[in-house]
Amino acid sequence: MAVRVFANDGIYLFRRLFGVTTLDVVRASRFVAEVKKVKTEDAKITVIGGHSGVTIVPLLSQSGYDFTEEEVKALTHRIQFGGDEVVKAKDGTGSATLSMAFAGARFTNSLLEAIVGGKKGVVEPTFVKSDVFAKEGVDYFATNVELGPHGVEKIHPVGKINKYEQGLIDAALPELKGNITKGNAFINKA
Repeated sequence: MAVRVFANDGIYLFRRLFGVTTLDVVRASRFVAEVKKVKTEDAKITVIGGHSGVTIVPLLSQSGYDFTEEEVKALTHRIQFGGDEVVKAKDGTGSATLSMAFAGARFTNSLLEAIVGGKKGVVEPTFVKSDVFAKEGVDYFATNVELGPHGVEKIHPVGKINKYEQGLIDAALPELKGNITKGNAFINKA
């Protein structure tokens, strides 16, 4: 929706508009760290797709850790619905504001390192206009993105995944496509 709003006003620069994903990565890292008994910063988890339920696809196979089938299923569900867990814990009176702030600060720091500091190889996950699944009708998708002086420098492919993760992607794509369609329809009405 933000893309359409900016585009309608003639100010859309796709390299500089980023969607939420870091929050899911932060949660995934925390949950994996708990299971594997490691420091959170050592649990590097790639999360792709979108930012709601089944559209959140953690790529645990790329983490460097071994998981049982039960761990993968439990972690995947917890990562996909971690926000609900917080809302329930707060008895419906709030959400994960500190986690959101931490994720926002992390992404902003990475962005500043790349744009202002000129640091090379700064990679963060983000939901952007992407060709990764455009053939399937999904024009926006979260993957790891290399940041640079102009914003998005390179959109990374999904990489090597296992059969379970492919199934997660297969479930996420129609949901994402529907979300994008709803967003566009909403903007068309406005």
